[in-house]
Amino acid sequence: METRFKLLGHPVHPMLIVFPLGLLATAVIFDVLYLITANADLAVFSFWAIAAGIVGGLAAAIFGLIDWLAIPSGTRAKQVGLVHGGGNVVVVALFAVSWLLRRDQATTPEALALSLSFAGVALAAVTGWLGGELVDRHAVGIDDGAHADSPHSLSGRPASEGGRALAR
Repeated sequence: METRFKLLGHPVHPMLIVFPLGLLATAVIFDVLYLITANADLAVFSFWAIAAGIVGGLAAAIFGLIDWLAIPSGTRAKQVGLVHGGGNVVVVALFAVSWLLRRDQATTPEALALSLSFAGVALAAVTGWLGGELVDRHAVGIDDGAHADSPHSLSGRPASEGGRALAR
């Protein structure tokens, strides 16, 4: 199932998700380092990484929703996509509450703020796996007729040209 929204021939949603995933995971790493060292600069970095990760997650969600709406109803992919997207809404909410709890004390986050970010990154691991399931098992976001010898995405030619298409 080909994605509905592309930039330079590639699906936008997978391009955008790397930023919030990376930022939020890095925030948790810095939270752990803060707990080990008590270095307040690490907690401040985590605060700002969470803020940027939330913004990136919301941007990625828009394009994920566009792709999800295009998945045929009644399919397993539609259900997996719903859990993937819904789970990611919870991930962003967990980090948003964590960020709000840190606003007035970015240098010394409370245990609840840290716990929410740890829970958020754990859930993001699950929802990220589900996203991989959508692409790798359900071919969501894959050009119709894609194969190992497909022409490049900027050629204007369909993926099915240039060789033998993969059977799906």
